[in-house]
Amino acid sequence: MSQRTDMFELAPLGLRSGDGRKLDLHVPIDDFHYGGEPYAVTPELVPVRVDVSRTTGQGYALRMRFSAGLIGPCMRCLEPAAPVFEVDAREVAQPGGGEELSSPYLGDDEILHLAQWARDALALELPAQLTCREDCAGLCGQCGANLNEEPDHQHDAAPDPRWAKLGELKFD
Repeated sequence: MSQRTDMFELAPLGLRSGDGRKLDLHVPIDDFHYGGEPYAVTPELVPVRVDVSRTTGQGYALRMRFSAGLIGPCMRCLEPAAPVFEVDAREVAQPGGGEELSSPYLGDDEILHLAQWARDALALELPAQLTCREDCAGLCGQCGANLNEEPDHQHDAAPDPRWAKLGELKFD
């Protein structure tokens, strides 16, 4: 079993300006509630590659890459969905660089909050709708039939209620 890494202390790496390290870690990512539905993140411990570089002025340039999936209901047809997302996120933390050059995931104590960063990075990769496949047709709005299973599904058009009285005419 891989070791869980929620946070990682950068100071013991002993990086000097221009130095860098590649770290292969396993990070837990909390499950999501998306569109009111629960989605589990897979795998339980996501393998993450973190590139750490020391910048001039005692700052850090950070890059995180990983692949993670979500398991839950399709937002169109309600069948099980398991999309996988490729995440490539970058952060810069430069002391005295202002808001644009400070990372919310790296504090003054040089502890990198990996689990929080990974969850936020995954959330930014999510599309507007999580579907079982790209071309999911969804459900029929009238009867609820799965249009993926019945692509030729249709209903007879309802008569216009404004003409209903004409249907009561009797011709001898």
